[in-house]
Amino acid sequence: MANELQNKVFHDETKARAWLEGHLWADGPVCSHCGTVDNATAIDGRPGLYQCNESACRKQFTVMTGTLFERSHIPLNKWLMAAFLMCASKKGISTHQLHRMIGVSYKSTWFMTHRIREAMRDGKFPGPLGGEGKIVEADETWIGGKEKNKHVGKRNKRNIGGTGKEAAFALVERGGKVRSFHVPEVNGKTLRPILVAQVNRKSALMTDEGGQYYHAGKEFGRHETINHSADEYVRGDAHTNTIEGYFSILKRGIIGTYHHVSQQHLKRYLAEFDFRYNERAALGVNDKERAARLLKGIVGKRLTYRRPDQTTHT
Repeated sequence: MANELQNKVFHDETKARAWLEGHLWADGPVCSHCGTVDNATAIDGRPGLYQCNESACRKQFTVMTGTLFERSHIPLNKWLMAAFLMCASKKGISTHQLHRMIGVSYKSTWFMTHRIREAMRDGKFPGPLGGEGKIVEADETWIGGKEKNKHVGKRNKRNIGGTGKEAAFALVERGGKVRSFHVPEVNGKTLRPILVAQVNRKSALMTDEGGQYYHAGKEFGRHETINHSADEYVRGDAHTNTIEGYFSILKRGIIGTYHHVSQQHLKRYLAEFDFRYNERAALGVNDKERAARLLKGIVGKRLTYRRPDQTTHT
């Protein structure tokens, strides 16, 4: 990774812009206003600025217009370095560490990381996981600090198990990809709609013995449950070790790197860990390719400083 960080793209704004144009505009400049491809003129004295030649448009744009980077005063090369570091860090990288490495204020870096996480989020899933002959594992976990680690005045003895924490539900196709969701409650009413929408009905579904999967499991080609309370972890091809392995990475990242994740932004942290898992080395994706794939997700999304909790799709 150290050698990659010496790349001139990360240290020269002009080269960074040319690199991004090459990845987003493979067939020539794309007008972010009307969508016209390769029919624009570069404006003299304004590097990176183009004017659309369509008579009904004639608007000016750059490669950052209509993306998560729009109207940012932070140099593009620093954006690309931040994106690369987040993609290359398996368990995440803290905002404090990132702001020291790229030389941007902590407040600006915090906002940059949320923009990058938004680029990692799938706007629309390509199709259901699994299929005939394939296995999908489902499980849930709880995100939140232990009561004993909280300030005495904030402890609540009634917070046992998942009480007082946020629930994350995930689906993983063995040898394939993962999809995680921040859910309000863990029960059949909240989980079934996700299961039937995100998993092919011909799949074999693997879960623990939780009652929330009982009725939904009958809708799939096969449903196997593992009785963890009886110290059962594997029975033939029935197990949830894959999804538990994913959760271990997620938990280590949240506990060891981020320490605290707010309810408001949990969906973006889940998207970050999903993205790195789905674009992992085991699937033939290296750090450089992962960052390039991430930057294709910046188009059509914006986060504003006034409302960082909401995304504007353009």
